[in-house]
Amino acid sequence: MADPLAGRASDGLAKGSRNGWTLSAWCAIAAFGAYFCTYAFRKAFTGDAYSEPVLGRFTELTLLVISQGLGYTISKFLGIKVIAEMTPGRRVAWLLGLIAFAETALLFFALTPAPYNCIFFFLNGLPLGIVFGLLLGFLEGRRHTEALTAGLCASFIIGDGVAKMVGRLLMMWHLDKAWMPFVAGLLFVPPMLLFAWMLSRIPAPSPADVASRSERKPMNRADRRDFFLRYATGLTLLVFVYLLLTVLRSVRSDFGLAIWQGLGIDNAPQDFVISEMAVGIAAPLVAGLAVCIRDNRRAFFTSMTLAIVGFFLIGAALVGLSAGALAPIPFMILQGLGLYLPYVVFHTTLFERLIAMTRDRGNIGYLMYLADAIGYLGYAAVMLTHNVFEPSENFLHFFVPLSWVIAIASVLLLVPCWWYFAIHPATRSVADELTSAPLLLGKEEA
Repeated sequence: MADPLAGRASDGLAKGSRNGWTLSAWCAIAAFGAYFCTYAFRKAFTGDAYSEPVLGRFTELTLLVISQGLGYTISKFLGIKVIAEMTPGRRVAWLLGLIAFAETALLFFALTPAPYNCIFFFLNGLPLGIVFGLLLGFLEGRRHTEALTAGLCASFIIGDGVAKMVGRLLMMWHLDKAWMPFVAGLLFVPPMLLFAWMLSRIPAPSPADVASRSERKPMNRADRRDFFLRYATGLTLLVFVYLLLTVLRSVRSDFGLAIWQGLGIDNAPQDFVISEMAVGIAAPLVAGLAVCIRDNRRAFFTSMTLAIVGFFLIGAALVGLSAGALAPIPFMILQGLGLYLPYVVFHTTLFERLIAMTRDRGNIGYLMYLADAIGYLGYAAVMLTHNVFEPSENFLHFFVPLSWVIAIASVLLLVPCWWYFAIHPATRSVADELTSAPLLLGKEEA
């Protein structure tokens, strides 16, 4: 039997979309909260409690990062099909099922002796890589998509730091390190259920949304192949940039403690949050302003400009650090802003406006998971082949040159990418019919 309260809730949100920002606020809170909670099931373990060698030169932390990363990478490849073909009515059930699978894996991790328990971190990462695409599906194809997905991106920046803080606090309360990841996840089960309920009440994009951004439909294998081949050169360049961003972002996330120690700071739990909170507010706020640009072509190229600016900020942070002009916290904030500005732009604007600009059949989930799969595969390769990932060494000596290489290479890739899309027939000949569409949700059709 249908739930009458569910129907009234959905109807109320649909009406709220005509009265102001009710729907946007609901979507932003639900998606932010759900992905914020997801990080408790994934990142609470990345601290100094796992610094002991367990397998040759591999520390326990490195082994767990590799194991979870392999599972996460495989899930991204699976997500290319799963997310691209996902229908709206199945998203919440998939979300809860994936979270339950991940938490169960953490339970078996606690019950199994090291280093054999690393297999359960592989199983923990396997479902979690699909969660982001499910949440993105609730937000894409709307006139406020950039603002909504900016909030979603803020959750994975802030949630990363908070999850580590929770893990550190649990360890300070003398919880066994084998049980800490499971307990950290368990604490976030109730709010995850609340946010999943909120997600289930989000209505489909309105007719005005569809007119502004194009209808987003599931993509079968032929649809995915045709879309990629149509823009193969530009998409390949974008995917390579995203690969570099993923490597740098993952290094900063998974080995943040070692980076802080290389900077001379002995981390208390709150140190994981300070820089990430500042970056988590600033980067999504700047990227989300693209919602104010109604012309899809202009918004697409503006977002590419913001990405280039971000890489220059990374260079400025590195120069400031080497010159002694930046203390550790300002350095991490500026470097983080430079890193996350292009990273968030990919999630909020580049792929969203590419689809809206060309009016091709597609969805962000396919493009994001194509980029994510390659990005995490690259990171897994780095983790498996480079012995510099040793938390006991001065990790800063690797992090700084890596940041230089990625910043420079990314700019060199984005310049021809800009030119490719600027002259592509689909972006020049397809009329942007959306500039006359109303920007505010409250100005929907009479």
